[in-house]
Order: sequence, then C-alpha cells, then structure tokens
Amino acid sequence: MELDGPNPNRPYPLADHRRVCFIKNFVKSPHIIVGDYSYYDDPVDPEGFERNVLYHYGDDRLIIGKFCAIATQVKFIMNGANHKLDGISTFPFPIFGHGWEKEMAQLIGLPSRGDTVVGNDVWMGYDSLVMPGVRIGDGAIVAARSVVVKDIPPYTIAGGNPAQPLKQRFSEAEIAQLLEIRWWDWDIAKISRNLHLIMAADIQALSNAT
Repeated sequence: MELDGPNPNRPYPLADHRRVCFIKNFVKSPHIIVGDYSYYDDPVDPEGFERNVLYHYGDDRLIIGKFCAIATQVKFIMNGANHKLDGISTFPFPIFGHGWEKEMAQLIGLPSRGDTVVGNDVWMGYDSLVMPGVRIGDGAIVAARSVVVKDIPPYTIAGGNPAQPLKQRFSEAEIAQLLEIRWWDWDIAKISRNLHLIMAADIQALSNAT
C-alpha cells in the first residue's frame, strides 16, 4: 500500500497529545510563511507560536521552509525592534507624543536587514533567538539557547552567543549534492517511499531514489 504520510493541514499531528503542532495551521499574519510539516513543540502553548515572532510591525517577512523542527521558546526578533543609530541618542522620542511627535520625520528610514529566512529541514534548539534578516540554510542545526546574529550556511551546526559555526554535517561536495536533490520538494508519496534513505546517510542512494 502506498504511504502518503500525515496530513500537513491537520493542526495536531500526534494523536495522543497536543504539545506539537504543524505551525502553518495557526499562523494568521500574511508576513509569516511556513512550509508543510514544520512543527513547533511547546508543552504549554504550541498554538501560540506567532507570539514568538517579536516586534513584527512592518512588511518584513519570516519565512520558514518545510520539515523544520522548532523547539520550545525559539524566538525571532524582527526589524521593528530596530532603532536609528545615526543620531546621538537611539531613544524613539516622537512615538511618545506630547510635543515630541514633531520630530517624527527623524524616525523615517529605520535600519532593516530584510526578511528572516529559515530553510528546509532545519532543527532549532530550545530557547534559541534569531535576529532580524538572518538566513539559516537548509539542513542546518541551531544549538539550544544560541543567539543567531548572522547567516548560517546549509548543513552546518551552529551554537553559542553569538552563534558560530561548530561543524559541517557533510563535505562541501555532499552538501552541494543534497541542495541539488532537495528531497523536501518531492511529492509526499516519493518522500514516504524513501524515508529509509532520507533518514540514513547514503547521499548517492538518495540521489538515485525513485
């Protein structure tokens, strides 16, 4: 019998408890885009993932790929947290009014690093924090309680504050091959047929999968 995997449109994929949810089913903001099967694990409030996307006032987007595993209390700081850096003070006086609003033009052009992007098949450890505009590559791993302030290459393990690359999971040639295979874009029947290869380490066999 052909396996078709779990339904990504089912909010809670585990029948026996609700601490894990497929994130896309609970996101309301049009500026947060989450791929199929990416899940958030939180024993208290998995449905509240969107509250972990902080200072999201503008049009910058948080984009999370498919098959990502996001642990409890992972947070994303968006560009709305930024203050102007080119003046003597970084304090946002005009937003408090009472005469200070006359300098509102001074707040135009707040720093922005653009969209924050998490690739496919990324594992983000407990209580990690991602700063605005960071790009985390496909297959990367972010260690628990890391503070990610700059891009993490594909299939790289990173950790610390600030997070630094600790180890490549595969050789450069193997990473290039995996990025060409892009198994997460296969139809779900093909993924299901080849789980034994996706979960193993024979990249050439995965490349030959049908």
